[in-house]
Amino acid sequence: MYDPNNIFAKIIRKEIPSKIVYEDDKVLFINDINPQAKIHILCIPKTKAVDFCDFISKSSQETVCNFYSKINKIIKNHELEKTGFRLVANSGKDANQEVPHFHIHILGGETLNRID
Repeated sequence: MYDPNNIFAKIIRKEIPSKIVYEDDKVLFINDINPQAKIHILCIPKTKAVDFCDFISKSSQETVCNFYSKINKIIKNHELEKTGFRLVANSGKDANQEVPHFHIHILGGETLNRID
């Protein structure tokens, strides 16, 4: 069940300050306060969805496409397509999802540790 008082919901409502990278009426992209890479951007849809499956089931095809298109725009704005990047979406307890609001991490700007 979606918790409207999770930290990302509060950030979307501007109750908690953040360093905004991009925002429109459907998405909010911010710099992570605990970056795991030189560039670490959180991509947060404004849809009230707990995780990936919830986002897909609650969203129209247009909303999903818009979200991933905006991720691509941010990747290009930071020229990460030239050197590489990682997209991460933790979903659920076993994946250590910390905030129960679907989001994707963009990591890049440096050589990232290998994942096997």
